[in-house]
Amino acid sequence: MSNAVQIDILRQVRERDIRLVRFLYCDVSSVIRAKATHARELEERLHSGISLTTAAMALSMLDQIAGVEGLSRIGEVRLQPDPTTFVTVPYAARTASMCSDMVTVDGEPWPFCPRTFLRRMVRQLGEKGLRLRASFEGAFTLLPGADENQVPVGDTVYLSTAAMNTAAPLINDLLDAFEAQHLHVQQYCAGAAQRQHELTIRHAEAIAAADNQVTFRETVRGVAGRHGLRASFAPHPRADQPGNRCHLHFSLIDGEGHSTPFYTPHGLQHVATRGRQFIAGVLDHLPALTALTCASTNSYRRLRPEDSSSLYVCWGPDNREAAIRVASPYAGEEAGTCHAELRVCDHSANPYLALGGLIAAGLDGLGRELALSQPLLQDPVSLTDAERTERGINRLPRSLIEALDALTADAVLCEALGPGLSSAIQSVKRCEARAFADHDAAYEMGVHTARL
Repeated sequence: MSNAVQIDILRQVRERDIRLVRFLYCDVSSVIRAKATHARELEERLHSGISLTTAAMALSMLDQIAGVEGLSRIGEVRLQPDPTTFVTVPYAARTASMCSDMVTVDGEPWPFCPRTFLRRMVRQLGEKGLRLRASFEGAFTLLPGADENQVPVGDTVYLSTAAMNTAAPLINDLLDAFEAQHLHVQQYCAGAAQRQHELTIRHAEAIAAADNQVTFRETVRGVAGRHGLRASFAPHPRADQPGNRCHLHFSLIDGEGHSTPFYTPHGLQHVATRGRQFIAGVLDHLPALTALTCASTNSYRRLRPEDSSSLYVCWGPDNREAAIRVASPYAGEEAGTCHAELRVCDHSANPYLALGGLIAAGLDGLGRELALSQPLLQDPVSLTDAERTERGINRLPRSLIEALDALTADAVLCEALGPGLSSAIQSVKRCEARAFADHDAAYEMGVHTARL
């Protein structure tokens, strides 16, 4: 950390009368957690970090400690803040935050750290002369807060302006909070489910995009709370309503950021050779990748026909029932807007693991120069089993356990994750699956609604 950056952070803390600074991290269960330092200790903690038990990365969303070798109540790591992510938190008085890496007590990268995993994948992509730009779509559901009689805003239909009008005070406060934290909102609409709203943050390079997703979730929850409401990012909070999607948009730029090797002015959907190879790699590893992008038991209630997701490994131009949609670029802005959208993704994904896994899969496609399959121009559900088999359109996992089994069998993704992180994901997620298997659907949806 440069001395100038440290001086600037300490100046902001002093001038804004900040009392607590949160060191944020996202665990394997995609629960955003933090420890905070008092402002008096900040200068020291910027260098030393804050201590954290290694068992913290073995916690499920039910706060059960899964058995993972190397993760126990004996042993510590440090939450090391990234000073470039420092922001004043608009929804909590006298509070600031920073996204953090987990490092060993000696300051070395910790193999169980999701943010470190993404950083490693970004570096490997950079060795190919490429960088990834990405953004997460953010749909969320508003529920009553402490006052259970309060009716949440926006109980109407998809794209309803009536819902927009009702929610306008909350949405405007959200926009203020995002702008205060340097997040650029591109689009907003009322969602397809009752009391659901959706905001899209502008793309950023991979690590910043994952940090933005953490900030997005924290901010929506914080602002909703100030309006007396709860915001839930559960993939499927209500059995009778569409789920909360979190589609992952991505494209490639060159190492200098001057060109977009994802784009070509010729060919289907303007996707260039390296872009097609990258997408082919993602599709090839998608059953295993689903364990990282749809990382909860609740996720598999959302993966159903006609719910803006997909049941099958396939892609298509502007096909919103395919696993990957290649979006139509905007006229006159083709190079900058040509991108793909992974629709098999929700907010139970740790964004660092999801993006790191995406890059690992895409790198394999680039390395093997995989050919992209023929595009699907219809809903894959409308095809017969024989037609899908003939076209190589395979079924995605039907449950979290199936997805974890696919991840175990995927040597490329397991090697990219490393044995420690791969083991933690398997143990924590299987621990969750066993816990929810002992309860009914209402309990499962209720826990996910509260924790995500």
